[in-house]
Amino acid sequence: MSKEAIHTSKAPTALGPYSQAVRAGYTVYLSGQLGIDPPSGNLVQGIEGQTRQVFANLRAVAEAAGGSLDDIVKLTILMVDLADFAKVNDIMASCFNTPYPARATYQVAALPKAALIEIEGVLELGRIAEPTWPGRAQTSDKA
Repeated sequence: MSKEAIHTSKAPTALGPYSQAVRAGYTVYLSGQLGIDPPSGNLVQGIEGQTRQVFANLRAVAEAAGGSLDDIVKLTILMVDLADFAKVNDIMASCFNTPYPARATYQVAALPKAALIEIEGVLELGRIAEPTWPGRAQTSDKA
């Protein structure tokens, strides 16, 4: 099975040697996103602002892969302070329809750029999405 890199200018560029996402078959592995505003490259302020920006960035990458947030089947959330757990839950609930993705949440000592939250995901496109996928080794900036 081949793997294809997914890239969009509507999400922050990778901070290292990795892709924003990789598609393998009908599964898309979304790299961890921070609350970075793509146009400015700056981290937005506060846990609520960063969380909203993280989901906006994940949405942009999911759409570039031919899917949506609702195609995400698994999330991993890394937080600097689990005291913000309820705020993150409220924002997440507003970004997804049921059934919600499976999820694991961990408190970590630090994140890149001194971010407060990072979220990665696994997206399943299913066979019906293949005809609309932009093609192999192609980048997308779909709206």
